[in-house]
Amino acid sequence: MLRVFENGMLRRIFGPKSNTVTGECRKLQNEELSDVYSSTNIVWVINSKRMRWAEHVPRMGKRRGAARVLVEKPEGMTQA
Repeated sequence: MLRVFENGMLRRIFGPKSNTVTGECRKLQNEELSDVYSSTNIVWVINSKRMRWAEHVPRMGKRRGAARVLVEKPEGMTQA
């Protein structure tokens, strides 16, 4: 059961595989997933995805929630 969860998370991290000839995208199969995971540093992949997101958020605009959380201190309920 745990392996199913791990493979699902790895598929989300590494994303779909696109065919260079047809341009179609598909999910990675288990064998492909293990090959990619064993050859790639997972920490590097996660950090690069975070950096891409951090670069994208300022372009969203100040009214969007993600931009407010990244740039400003969000207002809300405080715990006593």
